[in-house]
Amino acid sequence: MNNDSLQELVEKVSMECFDRAFEHQAYFNKRLRTTGGRYILNTHHIEVNFKYYEEFGEEELIGIIKHELCHYHLHLMGKGYKHGDQEFKALLKQVGAPRYCSSLPSIQKKNKNVFYRCKDCNYLYKRKRKVDITKYRCGRCKGSLLLKKGIDS
Repeated sequence: MNNDSLQELVEKVSMECFDRAFEHQAYFNKRLRTTGGRYILNTHHIEVNFKYYEEFGEEELIGIIKHELCHYHLHLMGKGYKHGDQEFKALLKQVGAPRYCSSLPSIQKKNKNVFYRCKDCNYLYKRKRKVDITKYRCGRCKGSLLLKKGIDS
């Protein structure tokens, strides 16, 4: 899919779901990382994350388009277009658009927890960051700590 076919799809979805024409540009922005798409207030253009089309297909892409079109049409009508506005939530429900897009499997946070076990009392510590085991001791018995690879290790 390219920008021209995306433009056609956005125009088609806008007419079918909203009975209003989409008169601005829609295009893929490959630099988007944490969002499925965005509506730009100043220009009224819609940007869509290409990775969502690659990983989930056209069905997820249509959901993102519907969401961004809710922002677009409400903003142009002078109504509440922000995520917390009641008009926005009602329009999302009316057209069947998702409130949030799915998270991409390729960029989901990996489980980066680090585990330490006390040598003396065997207490297991779970931390998000590494600690210096030569400097820190067990908080229960003052024993020395061992770095563990995972819970079973």
